[in-house]
Amino acid sequence: MLDRIAAAAREAGRDPGDVTLVAVSKQQPDERIEAMLAAGQRVFGENRVQEARVRWPPRRAGVELRLIGPLQTNKAREALALFDVIETLDRESLARTLADEIQRAGAAPRLMVQVNTGEEPQKAGVRPPQADAFIAACRARDLPVEGLMCIPPELEPPERHFTLLAKIAGRNGLAKLSMGMSADYEVAIRCGATSVRVGSALFGGRVPR
Repeated sequence: MLDRIAAAAREAGRDPGDVTLVAVSKQQPDERIEAMLAAGQRVFGENRVQEARVRWPPRRAGVELRLIGPLQTNKAREALALFDVIETLDRESLARTLADEIQRAGAAPRLMVQVNTGEEPQKAGVRPPQADAFIAACRARDLPVEGLMCIPPELEPPERHFTLLAKIAGRNGLAKLSMGMSADYEVAIRCGATSVRVGSALFGGRVPR
């Protein structure tokens, strides 16, 4: 996996070290997580605060943990305590709650704004026409937004969505792009991804509960 990421980066004229592999560990059994840790993987993504709360406290040494699934406002305080990066900042009510909780805690995770590049009604994320204003509003609250995240529509070629996300980031001075999953991470790297979120291509299929 790391070899393919490096090859994709070099083909795009980029430094492979500029692309972070985020191992998507949601719903994976502990033995697979332990094997990945033993292999040296240190950046993991979880979809749910509840699952991360059970899995990660005894394994946090040297690990960067990212929330890549939707965050409910009533879980914001717990998320701040668990995660180093929250990639799914997507609405004003959550921005307001995070700002309040960060002020209370005196510490903040790194943040990414999720953009719904396909404007899909069933999917979370700020719609592209509102992205600039939302990023500005987050900055006005002193939220440490460092980049953008997207999940392209499943049945559309992803390049257009990755390129759109990169353009929004560029005009807002944001350096980080979380885009690309198991099926399209090499495309995402060619479009400028700085982190790719890979689950099944890394762990294999999820074990049924």
